Amino acid sequence: MMATYDQWLDAYSAAYDATPGPLVLACPNCGHARLNLVFTGDPDRMIGYAHFWCGYCLQGLGVSRTDIPAGATLQDSRLPRDERRPQVPDYQLVQP
Repeated sequence: MMATYDQWLDAYSAAYDATPGPLVLACPNCGHARLNLVFTGDPDRMIGYAHFWCGYCLQGLGVSRTDIPAGATLQDSRLPRDERRPQVPDYQLVQP
């Protein structure tokens, strides 16, 4: 059974609150501790969007228009998409 959107939101909230610390949370979908949280935005404004996914089952959320916490992993939105690091895989978005 796949995790619900609300379960993913709860996991995202916990991951966001843990930033910049290491993510040692279990994926709400598969249970593996392979969650990743990468923000894309302007480093000067620290507002952007979030990519939150499991590196094992490739399920996750996209969160638009959010504050980027200090110390977060951040892709610079001013760079061309193919030059942004770290790269974000093509993962399946969980729907509400």
